[in-house]
Amino acid sequence: MADYDSPTSTYDSGLTYDAAPLPQPYKVMAKVIVKMNLRDKSDADLLVFAQQHEAAMTGNANFTAPMPNATEFAAVRGAYDTALAAFNAAQQAARQATTEKDTARAALEDALTRRGNYVAATTGITPAKVQSAGFSVKSTQNPATVPGTVMNLFLTAGDTAGGLDIQWDPTSGATRYEVQLCPAMEFATGVISLPSVSKSKTVATGLASGTRIWARAHAGNAAGFGPWSDVATKIVP
Repeated sequence: MADYDSPTSTYDSGLTYDAAPLPQPYKVMAKVIVKMNLRDKSDADLLVFAQQHEAAMTGNANFTAPMPNATEFAAVRGAYDTALAAFNAAQQAARQATTEKDTARAALEDALTRRGNYVAATTGITPAKVQSAGFSVKSTQNPATVPGTVMNLFLTAGDTAGGLDIQWDPTSGATRYEVQLCPAMEFATGVISLPSVSKSKTVATGLASGTRIWARAHAGNAAGFGPWSDVATKIVP
């Protein structure tokens, strides 16, 4: 089919009579996202936010048929307002009740303490009499006894020159141990006392390599220290 226009002159620029129309440009509308952050709001802030929204929507020509409608929204907002007020009142009542309970408990504890002191100070009081008053008798612990002798003391070479590792068997009832070193087995002079330890081992350092050292240990607790162990000896590496 022949063009309406001549090859050298067209009816309208760039388009012949029977040609396809040129594409028309179009705009893409950006999606609007409503931001509310409802879960980040406190109970009170949520109510204020809802009230402000409700006021802003009343008579708003931009939104003539909201969902839910004004009546439904007002009912939901009103129910939350009522529930929140009841919750706050209950919280205040609970705080007041807690204060009153704590005050009453302190008074009762004081009265019971004074009753206990009275019972304890009664002439001829016995555990059976204390129990007859509805009280219990505090158990009395046996006083600590001095630990026995440390056993199986032995010395081994330390990790560095001039050092010794010292170990022994744990002693029943012991809470701490003391170890002494000496260049003579009689422990008469030149005695070196190492820092006390709570475990059944310790380390000696800075000793003269090639010299013979004797060691002894004893165990202690609140009642005192037990006897010294048999001596152990080794040449310092």
